Amino acid sequence: MASRLPVNELFLNRELALLKFNERVLALAEDERTPLLERLRFVCIVSSNLDEFFEIRVAALNEQLSQNPRVKGLDGRTPEEVFQTVSASAHALIDRQYALLNQVILPRLQGEGVMLHMAHTWTEAQREWAHEVFQMDVMPLLTPIGLDPAHPFPRVFNKSLNFAVQLTGRDAFGRNAAIAIVQAPRALPRLTQMPPELSGHPHGYVMLTSFMQAFVGDLFPGMKVNGCYQWRVTRNSDLFVDDEEITNLRHALQGELTQRHFGNGVRLELADSTPPDLQQFLLKEFSLQPRDAYRVDGPVNLSRLMQLVDLVDRPDLKFAEFRAAVPPPFDERSLTPDAMFRAIAEKDRLLHHPYESFQPVIDFLTAAAADPSVVAIKQTIYRTGEDSELMRLLLAAAKSGKEVTVVVELMARFDEQTNINWASRLEEVGAHVVYGVVGHKTHAKMALVLRHEKGRIRRYGHLGTGNYHPRTARLYTDFGMFTADPRICEDMDQIFAQLTGLGEQRKLKALLQAPFSLHETMVSMIRREVRHAKAGKKARVMAKMNSLLEPTIIEELYKASQAGVQVDLVVRGVCTLRAGVPGLSDNITVRSLIGRFLEHSRVFYFLNDGQEAVYLASADWMDRNFFRRVEVAFPIFDADLKKRVVDEAFNFALRDTQLAWIQQPDGNYARIKSRRKPMNLHTHLMAQLGGDASTSE
Repeated sequence: MASRLPVNELFLNRELALLKFNERVLALAEDERTPLLERLRFVCIVSSNLDEFFEIRVAALNEQLSQNPRVKGLDGRTPEEVFQTVSASAHALIDRQYALLNQVILPRLQGEGVMLHMAHTWTEAQREWAHEVFQMDVMPLLTPIGLDPAHPFPRVFNKSLNFAVQLTGRDAFGRNAAIAIVQAPRALPRLTQMPPELSGHPHGYVMLTSFMQAFVGDLFPGMKVNGCYQWRVTRNSDLFVDDEEITNLRHALQGELTQRHFGNGVRLELADSTPPDLQQFLLKEFSLQPRDAYRVDGPVNLSRLMQLVDLVDRPDLKFAEFRAAVPPPFDERSLTPDAMFRAIAEKDRLLHHPYESFQPVIDFLTAAAADPSVVAIKQTIYRTGEDSELMRLLLAAAKSGKEVTVVVELMARFDEQTNINWASRLEEVGAHVVYGVVGHKTHAKMALVLRHEKGRIRRYGHLGTGNYHPRTARLYTDFGMFTADPRICEDMDQIFAQLTGLGEQRKLKALLQAPFSLHETMVSMIRREVRHAKAGKKARVMAKMNSLLEPTIIEELYKASQAGVQVDLVVRGVCTLRAGVPGLSDNITVRSLIGRFLEHSRVFYFLNDGQEAVYLASADWMDRNFFRRVEVAFPIFDADLKKRVVDEAFNFALRDTQLAWIQQPDGNYARIKSRRKPMNLHTHLMAQLGGDASTSE
């Protein structure tokens, strides 16, 4: 492979690429064009993202440091080298985040009548009100623990809010106490509204931290409080279930979930006013190093400020309300089950969420549950939410005597307990519930309906790039397709049979399936473009996904670039490929689009000498998706739908001048600069696909 880069610099570092993604999210919060409360939301999203980054990625780095400290990654760095760079970058990002919050966003909100009342700013009347709230609503739920030989350091939940209180004096038993720990119960609200007549602002709130700092002395009568400092610890939250020892996955997972809250510490966040000796005490308690301490000027549980965005009724400070359209023919008021299935039998139907409503998917399953001609429903579930109308439909269908088969992925990270609960309820009503294949998460998005028509069974399917989760369908961009195409639907049935039963790999007609055919087919399609380019023909690859990490695919894309294939990648998050490197990737561009909606769809396009191949998929181009998950990529056969997908996934995205960031050869990203008419992909599609919204560009 011709390149001016040494082999160990062909790939960017995954952890650093993830931090750069969060820098782009934070840039939305810094952008003056973003509505003020949405700027706060993006600040909180960064905190939520960083929580998972530490829980999973930094935790994995710690494991590498202890087990394989000398093994270098694809980027040529040792775990220690990666950790040092990650630590420095994370500290800088968090400092930038809190500076934006304190110096820009909160003062601007105050100017709009949205006020966080800190304890040191209270008037006497405000203090009296706050003390009453503390006495009546907060204090009864608190359990202070003075540390001494009879009261060791308490077990602390992952990411829970805690306070370290420094004390002097003797208590009723004559004990000297220096430090007490007070844990904030999760039942306590992190924000309490102050009456407007007291606040002087229409939207005045007090954080739990302010109540504690002002009145923590009430918990220790007769003692002198020298300081009260908020802190929280982030723990390793990856679950380990031994594939070879499992006899019942659900029981094994339930046992492991109870321990998730108490994994090894990976990060300590604490108030920047915390004395050094107290910081060292806490670090020692959780076996952490000084570099693992993050001192912050503001709430340590910053993601909880997201509540403020929802509590404050100021539409003018938020994105304009958008109500997605229900496209024809699903918008007919009296769409009967028979009409629903006839519409799908007529031709494949495409949905693009959130611009088009998720309601047709609910209606599809509603029709299946109600229609006496439907004999069976088969569904995969990865994430669906605790209050899911879709799951209630499956329960109703099973109760009515239909054959309902649900492949529930119990190992969907951070949704494990929700999925366990749904699995139990489904089993109780007689549904067939399976948990996929141990060692391979079932990440495919499929719903299959079997219906009696004219003396035979006809299949109707829905496949998607996103989860069966109505809430995220309003926030994430995803494609879904209804089809009655026998090639696709029979393949879906084969995959369900493979997941629920036993047997050798099934031969599929149209679908690509991981861990079997997806990777090798993607590689072969890239190589086919290389052959076309070498034959002097136009050749092009376009791919849209959340993450690009798999090294073989990256190497094939490098070879394609060198052969003259134009490669345009739209990768929202982590991309370890280097774009635009002379002699290596001159013909590759990487865009990341960050905006109002989270770009989540996976779309793969190959020019194929004019016989365009277009696939939608549940899979990113990552090792885990190709080799350790059950994934499905489905082709778009209909010419009109193919054009829609290419336009909406690529052509419009490549024209965007407001959301797009372009990757530079060094792995950094720069906002796109263009003199063309401003183009915002999200507002463009909101207008084109027709919901009720203010969609001016």
